[in-house]
Amino acid sequence: MGKKIRVLVIDDSASVRQTLVRVLQEDPDIEIMGVATDPFMAAKKIQEEIPDVITLDVEMPRMDGITFLRKLMSQRPIPVVMCSSLTEAGSETLMQALEAGAVDVILKSKIGAADSLADDAVRIREAVKSASHARLGNVRRNVNSLRPGAPMPAQKLTADAMLPPPTGKAMAKTTEMVVCVGASTGGTEALREFLEALPANAPGIVIVQHMPEKFTAAFAKRLNSLCEVEVKEAVDGDPVLRGHVLIAPGDSHMLLERRGARYHVAVKSGPLVSRHRPSVDVLFRSAARSAGSNAIGIIMTGMGDDGAKGMLEMHQAGAYTVAQDEATSVVFGMPKEAIAKGGVDRILPLEQIAREVLITQQKF
Repeated sequence: MGKKIRVLVIDDSASVRQTLVRVLQEDPDIEIMGVATDPFMAAKKIQEEIPDVITLDVEMPRMDGITFLRKLMSQRPIPVVMCSSLTEAGSETLMQALEAGAVDVILKSKIGAADSLADDAVRIREAVKSASHARLGNVRRNVNSLRPGAPMPAQKLTADAMLPPPTGKAMAKTTEMVVCVGASTGGTEALREFLEALPANAPGIVIVQHMPEKFTAAFAKRLNSLCEVEVKEAVDGDPVLRGHVLIAPGDSHMLLERRGARYHVAVKSGPLVSRHRPSVDVLFRSAARSAGSNAIGIIMTGMGDDGAKGMLEMHQAGAYTVAQDEATSVVFGMPKEAIAKGGVDRILPLEQIAREVLITQQKF
């Protein structure tokens, strides 16, 4: 076995600390370096030993988590996964945390709940593992779901759980192109940079960013305030329109569907696919089936392999596919897996992806 990921858990709630410790210790690759009830106690522990990853509560006595995060990042950057309750106010606060340097976000809204514990345990552990691989000097951040947990499910489901594979039939060209994007760790800031570079008449875009429910609405609202394109959280049946961006709601899958020459999205519940909901594989497979060569597929920074199989299916269906390069990825996991499967036409640094979309649109 290799070196374990050493985690420092910072939270003023004893029940939350106990839950996080229990869930994380179930993974043989993770060990708990220590626990702290507030940032002052945590600072003393960090002086004695540097953890690989910190889980950090937002609201704590003596100093709030955001203030501590900013101090930590300015003095001794360490990958941090923020913990917050599932509230609209909490969503806005955690957008600040991601901007301040947090790598990931986990939720603690249903500590001790009996439902979905296995799913949530997987998400907690994957958030910590993903954070341990993050390169803090790169474009940042992501949000992932949490609720406390139980052992990892034995079976890792594919997109077959949501829809059948593409038929292989060629899609007739339409006058509109659709862009499908998948991202995870580091994706919130990568998507911001990508979307800010697009003009108001950019092609319609659909996005899966691994992010919990409610957080996607706050994320979309933030992007909409920064970008020329219109950004919103997707609702079932929304049309895919030029100059508009639809972000999959947290805890729901999003599929691209075609009606005549036009596209819309279907928002559906369902099992975790590639251990995620929403899943990039589900979106990309639906694009392969419904759009074929009318689509561009883009896979960005993120841990794991969600989207790799779907991007290959898009590529085989005639779509043009792009992967973010290693140098600009916070975690070069998802792009690397997509490249390895042979489904990527071009590898580009983040700052060139928007331009590539616009050039491809002109050729369409």
